[in-house]
Amino acid sequence: MPPGHERFMRDALDEAARGGAEGNFAVGSVVVGGDAVVARGRNLEASTGDPTTHAEVVAIREASRALGRRDLAGHALYTTFEPCPMCLGAIMASGIGTLVLGARHDPRTSRWGPFAVERLLDLAAWGERLRVVTGVLPDECRAVRQEWDARTTRRTP
Repeated sequence: MPPGHERFMRDALDEAARGGAEGNFAVGSVVVGGDAVVARGRNLEASTGDPTTHAEVVAIREASRALGRRDLAGHALYTTFEPCPMCLGAIMASGIGTLVLGARHDPRTSRWGPFAVERLLDLAAWGERLRVVTGVLPDECRAVRQEWDARTTRRTP
């Protein structure tokens, strides 16, 4: 695994911890262009009351704002937890070329059931337009989420 993957996932983990400390789901994301973080995002649903403020969407919005464009082709999105269908749609719409995942949903307990990003990409005939990299610090990503879960009584997605 390239060392950059771990470095950028650690940045996403920092965002997840911040979001969790603010009372939101502990998920974090960063958008990377070249060798630099362009934008950061953390889940803000609880603090904003907006169900669309998932970490991935927040990071994409911030990247578009920072770059002054909506096309994020050539960029990568690192996220600590497998994106939900809404977030994957936003990733696809943004043109991001690489999605790097930490932990994945457990299909036995997830509200999304057997959803996996690869399944939706196949269903959408997305082909090779989005490269998916898995297994980057999954234990650390799962741990930050589980720590948050232990502090809350809400069922997580």
